[in-house]
Amino acid sequence: MTVNEQQNPATDGRNEESHDEERRGRRDNRRGGKNDQRRERRGRREESQYVERVVTINRVAKTVKGGRRMSFTALVVVGDGNGLVGVGYGKAKEVPAAIAKGTDDAKKNFFRVPLMGRSIPHVVQGEDSAGVVLLRPAAPGTGVIAGGPVRAVMEAVGIHDVLTKSLGSSNAINIVRGTIAALKKLEQPEAVAARRGLPLERVAPEAMLRARAEFEARERAEKEAAATEAENEAAAAGVGA
Repeated sequence: MTVNEQQNPATDGRNEESHDEERRGRRDNRRGGKNDQRRERRGRREESQYVERVVTINRVAKTVKGGRRMSFTALVVVGDGNGLVGVGYGKAKEVPAAIAKGTDDAKKNFFRVPLMGRSIPHVVQGEDSAGVVLLRPAAPGTGVIAGGPVRAVMEAVGIHDVLTKSLGSSNAINIVRGTIAALKKLEQPEAVAARRGLPLERVAPEAMLRARAEFEARERAEKEAAATEAENEAAAAGVGA
């Protein structure tokens, strides 16, 4: 037997361990891929009535014995456009699956935001880690004055007139968390008046209350008009049949 034909037991053992690790990695990838595909198909089947905004997508790598495993993370904001909002974080080997996981996670973290018409009731500042975000109510027609991460949250909540300022970290995750912390501090004037033992007129300006009443009346009128139109269409379809 020549020197080249001689086998080293230690080398053979390392090679076998490497092959086992590669086989386990391929098996895990297949399992994860199948789960991600099922989640993606389920998400496509469910026609969502929510507003979904993808804030950021990052590519991450994990170094293992067999090499580097690549995956993606997605920060997603989901809301109904009428005060309900949640933030989720998803991780998967493909971008669509990561977004689907982030959307599912956001729906688990829903909470209700008190609105004042198309804006917020009062000035508020939220802090989370290094993220510090200031929110200020604005007059109708102002629009959303905000950067990308804060704008995504405002659109999901359904806030159309607001002034915002990021005072801390520029990291998108910290900014979104700071925005969520600020929204959780918001209160309706009735709650503030009850806590302080004051009449509502002492807590909220008359113009604010009048604007809210006008907005609610306009919303009711639009809903009634839509319901009447749907009834007329149904009646016309019945006559045609």
